Amino acid sequence: MTAAVNWVFLRGLTREARHWCGFAAQFEARLAPSQVTTLDLPGNGEFHAQTSPLRVESIVAFARQQLLAQGIKPPYALLGMSLGGMVATSWAQRYPDEISHLVLVNTSMRPYSSIVQRLRPGNWLALLALAWRWDDRQYAESSIHRITCNQTAQRDADLKDWQQIRRSAPVSSTNALRQLMAAARFACAPKTPRCPALVLASRGDRLVSPLCSTRLSDAWQVRQQVHPWAGHDLPHDDGPWVCERVADWLALLNT
Repeated sequence: MTAAVNWVFLRGLTREARHWCGFAAQFEARLAPSQVTTLDLPGNGEFHAQTSPLRVESIVAFARQQLLAQGIKPPYALLGMSLGGMVATSWAQRYPDEISHLVLVNTSMRPYSSIVQRLRPGNWLALLALAWRWDDRQYAESSIHRITCNQTAQRDADLKDWQQIRRSAPVSSTNALRQLMAAARFACAPKTPRCPALVLASRGDRLVSPLCSTRLSDAWQVRQQVHPWAGHDLPHDDGPWVCERVADWLALLNT
């Protein structure tokens, strides 16, 4: 693939552009000459002072507006993780002419998955404790890392960076709850997205069952790849693997 592609990366609950760390640069290098825009959702990152919408469709509207305000015009290729995957799916279904490619990472949605698959019961108590101590930066970020990351070699550096992110752009407990409600309420349209789609999942995901991705890819009849050990934050745990799977998929589309 030689033509440049405008990739838009969408993170999950309470996470922002800086939580991609070096993944966006890895992706651009592996899939050159593609360009990556890491877009913050309302309530997170540069928009942390805004109120998070209660509907994924409203997040889509916000994202479209922000890209156009930056002078970035469609078509877009979307890579969405978790809640970002729901936003990407809704976007591709509602505005098919704007989306050229769709990559979903450890996402889940109705009607393909149950509540116990979308949020594994083994984490419910930990998530309640996280909500109770949301304003304790060290506890909150340590808990998020433990739940979402299986690659712990850089844990201390991660937590230092994540706590700094939280200090500079804190996500309120109200916005965290509103984002969770938006994710829980989201049900995708019955039609398969018009654009090519790739579903990536982590076998070691302790937050969301990888069955959610399997059932989605089966329903849509699209390609799925499963990482053998990574956690929910797959780009964090093994960014190069994600880059290679996307590159392989694009090469297959072009054959």
